[in-house]
This record gives sequence, structure tokens and C-alpha cells, in this order.
Amino acid sequence: MNLEFIFSKYKVETLQGRYITLNDIAPVLNKLNTENQLAIEGYSVLKNPIYSYQIGAGKIKIFLWSQMHGNESTTTKALFDFLNLLQSNSELAIDLLNHFTFYCLPMVNPDGAKLYTRENANQIDLNRDAQNLTQPESKVLRAYFTKVKPDYCYNLHDQRTIFGVADTGKPATVSFLAPSYNENRDVNEVRTKAIKVIVAMNNALQQYISNQVGRFDDSFNINCIGDTFQSMNVPTILIEAGHYQNDYNREETRKYIFIALLSGFVKLFENDIVNNEIEDYLNIPQNKVVFYDFVYKNVKINYDSNKIITNIAVQFKEVLLDNKINFNAFIAKIGNFDDFFGHFEYYAKEAVFSNKTNTFPKIDDKADFYLNNNIKIENGKMKI
Repeated sequence: MNLEFIFSKYKVETLQGRYITLNDIAPVLNKLNTENQLAIEGYSVLKNPIYSYQIGAGKIKIFLWSQMHGNESTTTKALFDFLNLLQSNSELAIDLLNHFTFYCLPMVNPDGAKLYTRENANQIDLNRDAQNLTQPESKVLRAYFTKVKPDYCYNLHDQRTIFGVADTGKPATVSFLAPSYNENRDVNEVRTKAIKVIVAMNNALQQYISNQVGRFDDSFNINCIGDTFQSMNVPTILIEAGHYQNDYNREETRKYIFIALLSGFVKLFENDIVNNEIEDYLNIPQNKVVFYDFVYKNVKINYDSNKIITNIAVQFKEVLLDNKINFNAFIAKIGNFDDFFGHFEYYAKEAVFSNKTNTFPKIDDKADFYLNNNIKIENGKMKI
């Protein structure tokens, strides 16, 4: 099965970039609503609708939700690509729809999506509200879970560019977690079901992004939705979309999320799940904070008659301006950090640092400076 070809065929081209809002997905939902599969399950703090979409007639019930964090849109795009496939009447789609019923909340946090924030309009992280259920979005999610009574849950997120695969120097393009259901992080039958699916997805992804799949930390937090559902005896799978090369709009990563989803469902459909799943799961390297967006090494800084040779790390901050995400670069660290990597690295060979103010670089300064007066660093990027 050519998963990349399938993705290219069913990719929803109208959904592009990082800024995905209710206005973007509403036309796609309406187009997919061929047999009244679309419903409104409730409303956000700002009274925006939270849509559900149901498709399929199979016995195994799959519950997927995305954009619980408003600024995490990659998995939303991939979810719509997958739903577009299910509408295709292809042999693959028919098989999946006869075996599964898919229940989706494609955008749990429409207010946060509009504001491009992790939190909702009340500045509450919905993924820490699974027990108290103080927010309308949290209540909608729990009510839909209770109504559906799913056999599997898929908790879809993005993670920052800072994450790598252990100490390999490879970015964590996709990361997985079978959340813990108790403080001891025990593995019971329910969690094992989630682990089996993750292993199947990882095996598929290794063919495309070898050594770029990570395993998220499984510390137990009952306030998180994944831990809660796992503790309620429903196998729950966390998928995190991360960084791939220079793909800051996450269009390549989107493809790998689609491949992960589809390959996992195909393996469930075929009942082709490996037996040594726990060992294979634990062999997926853990995520680790080891990356900056840019690293300039061996830079000479002259200041107050002192000369030092050091490294400068630069990190993007994502800022919403005029309905567009701007990636603004700032100095994040100065010094020696041998255990860190840059998605872009430059060895300066003791090139002399200078900036417009002729001052020593500081943390959170804009990443605009020169090396040897002939190499310009503008917004973190090198321009010669």
C-alpha cells in the first residue's frame, strides 16, 4: 500500500499552514456532510459551535479529537485528510467503514484556535481540566465520550520544535504515548491495546522517517484527558505532531500523522498486531528537549575589552498578526550547550558578533546581528 500516494490523493488542499480556525474547517465539514453526519455537540466560552462528525457502520468505535489546544492544528489537518479518504468510496474506505465507526470532534477549542493560544478563552488549559470539568469545552468532550462509549480514543496534539529523539540529533517528527492509568504507570490489558496500535504505527513510520519517532513521557496526571480515559478502561493513544526539517508550517508532518492514523487502523482491521508489543513500545526512544531552531557555534564576542568564544541559540516565537502566524526569532541561550542541537547549525569559526546597538547579546533580544560584518543574521536566518 502506497501510503504517501493515498495521502496526496486525499489531502484537503484548502487547509494549509498553522493557523486553522473554525472558519477554515466549516466549509470542509459541510462538504463532508453527505448523509447528515455533522452535529453540534455544544458551544465554547465565546459561544462558537463544537462540531462532531460521525461516519461508518462498524462495531469498533473510534473516538478522535483534535485542537484541544488552539494553536496545535497539524493533527486537525491530518484528521480531515483521513475523513476525506473515508468519503472516497474506495475499497480501502469501504473496508474501514464496515469495520469501524469513527466519531470525531475536529476542533474542541474553537476560541483558542481563533486566538492561536493553547488555552481556551478563559485562559484554561483544557488538557488539565479532565477531572474538574470547569470549562464548557471540557464538558462537551466528556459528554461526547460518555455518549459514544468508544473502544479506542485518539488524543491528537502538536509538540514544539524543541523536542528530539533522545540524544540522536534527530527531531521528534511524530511522538506517541499510551498514557498511564495509575501512579505506578502499570501496563494492564487496556493500556496494552493502546501500545499495540502505537507499535503498528511506529513500524509504518520508520519506513518514511527512520529514527524520527519519539515516545512521550508517561508520568501520570489524572487531570489530563488521556490519563483519565485510560483510567476509565478505554485504550487511549496520544499522537504529537512535531518538527520535520524546515517544515515550520507542518505540511510534511501532516502527511506522517495521516500515515500513522491510516496504518494503525489498517492493522486493527487486519488484526495484524505483533505479540512483543510492550518491548517494541519501550524501544521507541523517549522525547527529550534537545533542540533550538538555530544554533551559531564558535562565535567571538568582543565586549568591554573582553573576548569570548561562545555559542548563540535562537528560537522562534509564533505570533498571530493579521490572521497570519509570524515566526519571530529571539536569542534563547548564550554559552556552551554541547547536549543541544539546532534545526539549522552554523560553525562560525570565531567570526565576530556585532549588532546595531553595539551591545552584548542578551536573552530575548531579537535575533538580528552580523558575523564579521559580512554575514547578516535576520530573524534568526543567515543571509550572505
